[in-house]
Amino acid sequence: MMGPEWEEGCPSCSFWADTYEGLGIHLAARDVTFTCCSRAPLERIGAYRQRMGWTFPWVSSAPSRFNFDFGVSFTPEEQASGAEYNYRHVPNPGDELHGLSAFALHEGTVYHTYSTYARGVDALNGAYQLLDLAPRGRDEDQLEWPMAWVRRHDQYSP
Repeated sequence: MMGPEWEEGCPSCSFWADTYEGLGIHLAARDVTFTCCSRAPLERIGAYRQRMGWTFPWVSSAPSRFNFDFGVSFTPEEQASGAEYNYRHVPNPGDELHGLSAFALHEGTVYHTYSTYARGVDALNGAYQLLDLAPRGRDEDQLEWPMAWVRRHDQYSP
């Protein structure tokens, strides 16, 4: 959602993040925690989080390899020569892509239980679920890329 050198979060990831508000209390009632994780420094994450008015947990994985290990961050070499993303080889991934991973804590051991990437994350986006019910759907066929219409919520024209 936000690389180490980025000044602000990705517009597409921010679109998703707008739907995360309010989840925490409901998930906590079922002993589940939802947290976003980026490689950006915590100070930059905090400033962007405040700008966007978000309150959900968002942590920095810097300087660990966490995002690389779970297939959503890529080295300059991988960006140039290709890497595994969404369980297939991608010729030129960006430095950061999106994904969701689930973990379970049992008797002091953390288990990785699930991961999904690309369109597999769509279920988390309430706006897309509603657009899919509209007469024109997502209406992205004529765009340069599917999410070219998306802006950060504070950057749409009035």
